[in-house]
Amino acid sequence: MDDMAISPEPCVNRSGLRETEWPLQHITLAGLSWPAESASPVSRPPIIMLHGWLDNSLTFTRIAPELAKLGALHAVDMAGHGHSGHRPAGQGYLLMDYVADIAELIEKHFGENVDIVGHSLGGIVGTLYAAAFPERVRRLVMIDSLGALGRPVSETVPQLRKSIRKRIAGSGKPAVYPDIVTAAKVREGGLSPLSHEAALTLIPRNLKQEGGGYSWCTDSRLRHPSQLMMTEEQVVASLTAVQAHTLFVRAKEGLLANRKGLESRADAMPNLKIVDVPGGHHCHLDGDIGPVADAVRNFLANE
Repeated sequence: MDDMAISPEPCVNRSGLRETEWPLQHITLAGLSWPAESASPVSRPPIIMLHGWLDNSLTFTRIAPELAKLGALHAVDMAGHGHSGHRPAGQGYLLMDYVADIAELIEKHFGENVDIVGHSLGGIVGTLYAAAFPERVRRLVMIDSLGALGRPVSETVPQLRKSIRKRIAGSGKPAVYPDIVTAAKVREGGLSPLSHEAALTLIPRNLKQEGGGYSWCTDSRLRHPSQLMMTEEQVVASLTAVQAHTLFVRAKEGLLANRKGLESRADAMPNLKIVDVPGGHHCHLDGDIGPVADAVRNFLANE
């Protein structure tokens, strides 16, 4: 199982889950696609699923079977993650470049309206796309995500300095782990902890064979500080521009559970519904995912 999980070769399993590649002008994105579970008398748009920072499309494997009852799903590895391509040397991972990637992906490979389900960073990217192209998004779901990370104007220059200094210094030598279980234990900690089972589900797609062990195949530049971040005023303006009916799935023990000042963001969205679910930041992957799957499926099922 582990060898298949880290293999870049396309595969299909009994549920129809398959590896997919979407060539764009300057990069090729990869991901996982699930066919619609059964023919539906209602024509529904494809569901585009966007993962969080340092994650990959496997983050949706537990809720995907429920959502496939509605229609075809396409979970995308964003640039630098999973099996997708990396940015060229000398470039970084700007937030707006992710949005441009998704815009080109939808324009070139789907050519129709879509539903978007995004977790964390994926929710931010999906929201910015929905703001810029409101005519292309029918429904938007943000899982433990409510707009981009904001910074005061006073932090603009210090943030730029920090980013440039890291770009010049570069990244350290990547760690090599003897097996996938050891790598999973490393991923269990951090800003958004995972159970051992969830980490084992998620990380094989972020690993590559290195000598007699495994190292991360995610681009190390993903950890570099952003050069420029949005102000809170810009974040609120982007949320106001979203016209699609939107669901904010708020995890009771997630990163946003106790964050102050989110009321103005929620109030800015004209068609927002909020659902509280048990669990942490990865409530769609870790633990009892039933409440998340039910909330998202029911929301997308509405016309």
